[in-house]
Amino acid sequence: MKYLIAGLGNIGEEYANTRHNIGFIILDALANEFDAKFTIGRHAYTSSIKFKGRTFVLIKPTSYMNLSGKAVKYWLTKEKIQPQNLLVVVDDISLPTGTLRMKYKGGDGGHNGLINIIQSIGTDNFPRLRVGIGDDFARGHQSDYVLGKWSKSEEKMMIPRVETAIQMIKSFGTIGIERTMTAYNNK
Repeated sequence: MKYLIAGLGNIGEEYANTRHNIGFIILDALANEFDAKFTIGRHAYTSSIKFKGRTFVLIKPTSYMNLSGKAVKYWLTKEKIQPQNLLVVVDDISLPTGTLRMKYKGGDGGHNGLINIIQSIGTDNFPRLRVGIGDDFARGHQSDYVLGKWSKSEEKMMIPRVETAIQMIKSFGTIGIERTMTAYNNK
């Protein structure tokens, strides 16, 4: 069994440790747990880990958030992975900071990365792990907020949430999305 795990974010030092890059942060932590390294591949930084007989192909698109679909489509095709074995790890302002929700499928929620993935692969029928980053911004300042750095208190709170997200990704690949959702959503 093979899975494509796409962590969304923006490349570049200026975006490191920002709320919008939580997908990159989680994939970096997952790769680190397995002593795996990311290398530059076509349209993405890539890595691969094996866990309980499953292969997890990890990608961090290099096309910036709003054009993430190009990388996702390329790696689904290259690795011969069906959309149901794709898991997109994405930030979500509609969830309180630190909330983790796995979903079978769904709309884009106004998230430009998801909009582009849905357009690129032609379906919204793929799993996603939504990571709440909150919505503590004034009207018209959403971009500043999502591209802003985590506060010290947010960082402290997110460390165990990143660990839980890693467990959810491994669970998704080993026991399936339904049991993972039951075990982790709303906890």
